[in-house]
Amino acid sequence: MTAPLPHTLRSDALENRDRILDAARALFSTEGLDVPMRKIARRAEVGPATLYRHFPTKQTLVADAFAEQLHACRAIVDEGCADPDPWHGLCLVIERICELHARDRGFTEAFLSAFPGATDVAAGREYTVRAVARLAGRAKEAGRLRSDFVLDDLVLVLMANKGLNATSNATRVAASRRFAALAIQAFEACPHHAPLPPLGGDTTGRPPEA
Repeated sequence: MTAPLPHTLRSDALENRDRILDAARALFSTEGLDVPMRKIARRAEVGPATLYRHFPTKQTLVADAFAEQLHACRAIVDEGCADPDPWHGLCLVIERICELHARDRGFTEAFLSAFPGATDVAAGREYTVRAVARLAGRAKEAGRLRSDFVLDDLVLVLMANKGLNATSNATRVAASRRFAALAIQAFEACPHHAPLPPLGGDTTGRPPEA
């Protein structure tokens, strides 16, 4: 008579875990990664002990909450790098990554900041940066990407894309697609393009060191 009990407990545990992840994604998207763990527990309607049993640290919660997005990001980059036309591949990466980030601004914050201790997120960002750097180099050699393009330009695009506000997710995604198209036009090699000014610091807004 007691045989079904472990299965019942496992189902309950999986349901709690899914509710915690859903709550974390929603709060990360609206309030950022600094949202307290207790607030996530309240949103998920579980006790703090249940939350910490599934996710002992904020880092593990962040990594698991965005595991699907990290997988999608890697798939996008791999598809772009596999394209025999490096410019077409780079355009695909810019378009789809902007859309991915527009759908979940919490992921954008985690990706750009490489949330301390979230090794999966940091590794995913490092993989993306290295792959896009190689792809951009090939696009420059093909004469399609402007010669003064640097990877920080793509970071700036993602930062600006994160700031898109809309009344619905569909509207924000549509705005992101248009924004990505404008960015791609700016990145394309053209004899009429004026040289870009130097960044004069890093993309976090800190002034350059003396």
